[in-house]
Amino acid sequence: MALEVKKAQKGDLDAFVRIMRDLEPRLYSLAKSILRRDEDCADAMQEATLKAYKSLSTLRKPEYFKTWMIRILINECNQLLRNRQRTVVMDELPEAKTSEAYYGSYQKVDLQEAVSRLDESLRIVIHLFYYQDLPIKHISEILGISNGAVRARLHRARGILADQMKNGKEGDLSYEPV
Repeated sequence: MALEVKKAQKGDLDAFVRIMRDLEPRLYSLAKSILRRDEDCADAMQEATLKAYKSLSTLRKPEYFKTWMIRILINECNQLLRNRQRTVVMDELPEAKTSEAYYGSYQKVDLQEAVSRLDESLRIVIHLFYYQDLPIKHISEILGISNGAVRARLHRARGILADQMKNGKEGDLSYEPV
């Protein structure tokens, strides 16, 4: 991949497209775990790709392209979330939420659903570690936290997920950083 990145940095558009096509499924699943809506994921992916292409020449180490791209995508997802908080959604009906809560407790919980219900700080760490196969050191660099904080969040998330799988019902999936 580093060779393709070097080609892209020299202006080879096809090399950049090949890199992005290779990373697209992983990046999309990361965006989906943060944003949860397909439309928002597509917007974040598009913006992140555009920003990466425009600033490709600023990447100093081509071997860190994947980490760099993940960081750009996470920043775009967070920006979309901030913008979403400022927007008041009027088309959601209160009845839809109550019926979901009523029927949701009778459905069996699977691991992916449990992960998606985790607090965002835990969900991102779980996704980067297990779905993106990133080492703890890279995760700490991407999120701007210490290695110990990453380990603590992984431990906390694993405990919550284990309780969820063992009990098979919804519990407290919140997390407050220390």
